[in-house]
Amino acid sequence: MSVMTLGCLGEVIGYAGRVILNDNPWDSIGFQMQICCLIIAPSFFAAAVYLTLKHIVLTFGPEHSRLVPKWYTRIFIGCDVFSLILQGAGGGLAASVEEQSIKDHGSNLMLAGIVWQVFTLIVFAALAGDFVLRVSRARSNLPLAASELLRSTKFQMFSAGLVTAYLTITIRCIYRIAELAGGWQNEIMRNEVEFIILEGVVLVIAVLCQTAFHPGYCFPPMQWKNGVAPKGIAGLNDISDPEMRLQSV
Repeated sequence: MSVMTLGCLGEVIGYAGRVILNDNPWDSIGFQMQICCLIIAPSFFAAAVYLTLKHIVLTFGPEHSRLVPKWYTRIFIGCDVFSLILQGAGGGLAASVEEQSIKDHGSNLMLAGIVWQVFTLIVFAALAGDFVLRVSRARSNLPLAASELLRSTKFQMFSAGLVTAYLTITIRCIYRIAELAGGWQNEIMRNEVEFIILEGVVLVIAVLCQTAFHPGYCFPPMQWKNGVAPKGIAGLNDISDPEMRLQSV
């Protein structure tokens, strides 16, 4: 929830900067607000997506995963932080100087951060897809509670919302690559309609999906410590390999 809050706050500040620029296109504060905040805010939405995979793996069986569950969070959040640093540094550089050559360096840093973010998203999708495939093949051997969760409408809505959020965040990042790759004077950067749709609307969809199908309501195991159900609640992840359970914590 905290990462979603930070992401939404960044978007609000960024669009407030664009409103300021609408009244005065040369306002340096508005420019800094929109460049820095709109470029980094989606990284927080991506982090919210990354956090879910560890808990899904713990719930349906770490033995089906190519990575120990704890490493999903460590690797992908680490990559997201690195992307955030690159984009933030680039945005700050581009927004704080007048010299075009330095502005271009800032733009290149932002571009590198977003390219890294897209690469991270692709690797994440590959590992998540591999896990889903392995679980589907072992579906008949899943614990009863896990099978029931898999068939539940709430979890299916959560899964659909998660996939939609992932796709919209990825679309936004790919658009930003095309926008920044052409430099500050390119036609893509000047097209306001494309910006509103591919930067704004797609992220609104991502946030709505992540909020409406919140794991607290649709995927309660995400709140369990290390995937272990509280006392009195049937576990969903009673795996047969005790060593795997120890490794996954």
